[in-house]
Amino acid sequence: MTAIAHPSLDEWLAEAKRDESAADVGMYLCHNGVVRSYSRDGRAVVSMELAVDRDRLAEILDSAGLMEGVAVVRAWINEGHLEVGDDIMYVMVGGDIRDNVFDALQALVRMIKTEVVTETEHRPAD
Repeated sequence: MTAIAHPSLDEWLAEAKRDESAADVGMYLCHNGVVRSYSRDGRAVVSMELAVDRDRLAEILDSAGLMEGVAVVRAWINEGHLEVGDDIMYVMVGGDIRDNVFDALQALVRMIKTEVVTETEHRPAD
């Protein structure tokens, strides 16, 4: 399987700003996770396989929309074989005040990384 095309963050923002909830939104935060050339432990990475539990993602997005001050939640996750520099995910949260939006984005990305995606990193051949 190959990486799938990603949405436009500009379009996401434009759509969110047209929504009836936009009057209550004081900020939007967007996260773009990408494949790095090294893992958290510092070992080289040349590519990865990424699998997504789409049902769990839908549940997490629903619950994130109930967080304090949150009015907008969107996430897109790539899937399949990804190369260094490829997009892993886009996440957008819009809400009332900075503290609520930062907290919601951090919690949402953490849940996606721990409960939704399975990453298998490929190392260079020795």
